Amino acid sequence: MDIVINYGILFFTLIITLGAQGYIKLKYNKTSKINTNKSLQGREVAKKILEKNGLNNVNIEHLSGELTDHYDPSDKMVRLSDGVYTKTTIAAASVAAHECGHAIQDKDGFFFLKLRRKMVPIVNISSKAGYYAIIIGALFSAFSLIYLGIFLEFIIFFFQLITLPVEFDASKRGLNQLRELNILDEKELKEAKGMLTAAALTYVAAVATSLLQILRLVLIFARRED
Repeated sequence: MDIVINYGILFFTLIITLGAQGYIKLKYNKTSKINTNKSLQGREVAKKILEKNGLNNVNIEHLSGELTDHYDPSDKMVRLSDGVYTKTTIAAASVAAHECGHAIQDKDGFFFLKLRRKMVPIVNISSKAGYYAIIIGALFSAFSLIYLGIFLEFIIFFFQLITLPVEFDASKRGLNQLRELNILDEKELKEAKGMLTAAALTYVAAVATSLLQILRLVLIFARRED
């Protein structure tokens, strides 16, 4: 029965992860083939949004790769990928607006963004220490060490949990900017919202899989301790 539960959790985790990744890929591929009526490049969209919000101290940089876009609060930099920087598609406008949404959060002092930034050093340590604590604890049947490792995994789960409001809020802010600046029309906004929602679901999937992994570890080692 334990084996069934264990493999059941692993299977369910795999389905959630692949499902979320497949859905965002589907939405991104669709919207990356539709040019907007205004034909603004992703970098132009970002520039308009940043200027409108008085963020002249935030620069825009080209970054290689696909879906590698992000906002760097340390360098005050919106980095846009190959499929966004010079493209005039709905996907490009949506992603650029989303990243600018993070820049606006930074300016406004958005609570969850600040909390997430403060947790980064702790999470970097926890992600490594937690893994080694569980492995070493399992090898030597040191259950106190194992549960320390699980606790460190829970810190990672909490980090992923507070990422959700950061991402959902950035998308909301980005979509509002696209509407207010008349960058996308209503039909294009609907497609943009669908793509950004799909992207947000990947973070929901990360939270779900992290929680399932913690549950799996607790079930495995609780049985062994008995």
